[in-house]
Amino acid sequence: MGITLLGCVTDFFTYETTKSVVVKSWSVGIINRVVQLLIFAYFVGWVFIHEKAYQAIDTGIESAVMTKVKGFGYHHDRVMDVADYVFPPQGAGVFCIMTKLIITENQFQGRCADMLDCETDKDCTKHLGSIYYNGVITGVCLKSLNAMKGKCEIEGWCPAENDNVKIEPMLDVKNFTIFIKNSIRFPLFNVTRGNLPLTDFKNCNYHPETSPFCPIFRLGDVLSYTGHKVAELADKGAEIGINIEWKCNLDLSIEYCVPKYTFTRLDMSSNNNSKGYNFRFAKYFKTENGTEFRTLHKVHAIHFEVMVTGKAGKFDTIPTLINLVAAFTSVGLGSVLCDIILLNFMKGAEQYKAKKFEEVSEAQIEASLSQSPGSQLSLKTNMKSSYDSGAISLTASDQAL
Repeated sequence: MGITLLGCVTDFFTYETTKSVVVKSWSVGIINRVVQLLIFAYFVGWVFIHEKAYQAIDTGIESAVMTKVKGFGYHHDRVMDVADYVFPPQGAGVFCIMTKLIITENQFQGRCADMLDCETDKDCTKHLGSIYYNGVITGVCLKSLNAMKGKCEIEGWCPAENDNVKIEPMLDVKNFTIFIKNSIRFPLFNVTRGNLPLTDFKNCNYHPETSPFCPIFRLGDVLSYTGHKVAELADKGAEIGINIEWKCNLDLSIEYCVPKYTFTRLDMSSNNNSKGYNFRFAKYFKTENGTEFRTLHKVHAIHFEVMVTGKAGKFDTIPTLINLVAAFTSVGLGSVLCDIILLNFMKGAEQYKAKKFEEVSEAQIEASLSQSPGSQLSLKTNMKSSYDSGAISLTASDQAL
């Protein structure tokens, strides 16, 4: 027991140091240099040039968006202007442009027939508590005299809305224009930019090639950039995303910090029933005797969301040093791979293990020094050595032994 404990204590108080063994082998040497070259190319090409790892990065962009829509269209036999078709009217980064309007006038509180077909009261009773109709289902089937089928009765605003009526959408929206003003700030570097060009832009229209920085967008063009047309989306509506991306390299001139616009349809999904966009609102009135009634509006619209993303980078010493250290450390992976090959797959692996891993005790050191002060430990008479670095050289012939 005491001997075992003494052995554990002795093994604990040991010191390990690196021993260099130079292996003169073409195959291992080529593998080592190729791996080092690949690691070096990765850090130079991808990490430093492409990813700009020498920069401090700020992704906490602060942004403000203001929008303004212009244009006139015909709908319900009247001219529609901005106050009629834009919701909400404040000019925020999220807004809707109406394409179709269904109006149900003179609705009063009471009981009336809904659009749900029935033959008996039982057909209506099974829908009690449902929220998918125009009022509260009463469980009564309303039928005309001698009629086989009728409509379920509801309690609520009557007459019930019929949103299956055929109404032509307002296709004039394709010529409407959207003006977007965006101001951003990168707080880490205290850099402020805006998307309005210095030149006159009042008569321009955005185009990704000819006018990539114009802040005025024709609605028909925006939809075409998403792969759709106004005629496809005007009937049911849609959700469109306008993304303003800022990628700024602050090591260059601030004039190169400019926005890039992209467009996408957001309501695309595998469920076709969920496509489109609509909402309702009502205008309330009172009769002369004080009875309240309303006009219900169901609006199909193209819903726009202006989203701002971005990042800015600038040279900084700390990330540069961190990535340089990581690069130089990673170069050592070549040696790890070569050690695996030498220790497991090459001829003479046992000899390499014997030269790479060696235990030296104090008694061996003292005995060696007493015999010859200038001698080296555990070296054969015919083995080459370097007195400068402590490196041991193994040639291909040595490995073959």
